[in-house]
Amino acid sequence: MKSKFLFTVIFLISTIFSFGQDQILIDASNSIKIDELKEKMYAYSSDEFEGKGTPSKGQQLAVEYLVDHYKNLGIPSVKNDSYLQAVPLQLEDKPNISLNISDQKFIYYQDYISYANGPDRNYESVEIIFVGYGIDDPAYSDYLNIDVKNKIVVAIGGEPLDENENYFINGNSKSKWSNSREEISLKKSIAKNKGAQALILVDEYLFRRYKSRFQYSDSGRGEKRMALGNDEENNFQVLLFSEKHKSFLSAESLSLSMTFSKNIQSFTADNVAAIIKGSEFPNEYIILTAHLDHVEPKNGEIYNGADDNGSGTVAMLEIAESFALAKKLGKKPKRSIIFLHVTAEERGLLGSKYYADHEPLVPIKQTVANLNMDMMGRADPERGVRNLNYVYIIGSDILSDDLHNINLEANNYANLELDFRFNDINDPNQFYYRSDHFHFVKNNIPAIFYFSGTHEDYHQPSDTAEKILYEPYKKRVKLIFHTAWGLANREERIKLK
Repeated sequence: MKSKFLFTVIFLISTIFSFGQDQILIDASNSIKIDELKEKMYAYSSDEFEGKGTPSKGQQLAVEYLVDHYKNLGIPSVKNDSYLQAVPLQLEDKPNISLNISDQKFIYYQDYISYANGPDRNYESVEIIFVGYGIDDPAYSDYLNIDVKNKIVVAIGGEPLDENENYFINGNSKSKWSNSREEISLKKSIAKNKGAQALILVDEYLFRRYKSRFQYSDSGRGEKRMALGNDEENNFQVLLFSEKHKSFLSAESLSLSMTFSKNIQSFTADNVAAIIKGSEFPNEYIILTAHLDHVEPKNGEIYNGADDNGSGTVAMLEIAESFALAKKLGKKPKRSIIFLHVTAEERGLLGSKYYADHEPLVPIKQTVANLNMDMMGRADPERGVRNLNYVYIIGSDILSDDLHNINLEANNYANLELDFRFNDINDPNQFYYRSDHFHFVKNNIPAIFYFSGTHEDYHQPSDTAEKILYEPYKKRVKLIFHTAWGLANREERIKLK
């Protein structure tokens, strides 16, 4: 009789506790409100912030706005002493460069460009070695039995086909080795890690693409191109050559002589990072990201960037409030939640690249997942007006089925159409590679990119706060909050495929 009574008491206590926990989740979710989203959106995309270009006074004001938000919520910084992570950056002009190969002189812009800065130095008759496509993959390698240490590596663009006209690595489709957004960095990394002094990549498409962009920038007509300014990023030279020199550069017994010095202006911009520590697994981290920058004024007009990326920034601020409320009501997340606002996304995903590749504030191996928010407040005209109650989900099942399923479960609270049309690493739009989640997934961290599509106001002065579709936007914010909640509070860390 006594044991039955005790069981009943325990059951009632656990039921009440469970109900209380569920109520905390509902209260936290219900704190995401349209009027609060509007208030933040109109503030963050106001003329006061002057477009938030990198670098700019307006971006500094935006950073201060974000820091004040986390201070007011009582959410501490990830770093002990500051919410800010200084990102070293540089503006680049045409370098001072002279190059010849085996006594044949080559002309900058006409024959080649310097894609990535190496150290300022003179190269004197350095041996050149041809390595085919420059690929080193478990399924195919051009480096077998080849020593490239202290040599200049020459590789051609793309990847090979087998006798059946299939790609060696992925069969019917191209792999990352010939993806225009990854190819150069991958082939650079392999050559560098194998001890080469520099890489020459021969590819007509890449040469023409970047030649046009660099020449326009160097002429003073366009924005100066920008890159990370830390030593690790600038200690290996990459040259892009026109394909008309392919036969010559693949010959034997060539040597390169080159003088090179950079022409740069160095500065820093800031990422902003805050954290709610987990109660049970504080050393496992869910990282939410949104880029804090947009573009500078042009011709006297301010580009406010409400959707790009006020929508992601404001979503993260509202989600932070929901987690802070849950903590106040007695429910801390089991895992730690990091709110990371990154700079210089518009200039090449540079803030997130610096965080993920060079100075992660928490261990990469202890980072469970990344939820990235970028342009999620409008509607894609390609969908028509019949259904605005949607969000594009990109990347959810590429590295982890668990992440995909948690996001599906979270949608029970948002009731959106989850549209997976761009959830493909080979999608022609390449959205998988075009926002800050990319630097997490390339480090094997599962990620979701939440996105509502491009539109006629993309990178225009007309991307303003009154054009945000606040009802579907609120639901998208709720979806991300519940996905983060599910990731943070499940008993086991999500598994990789």
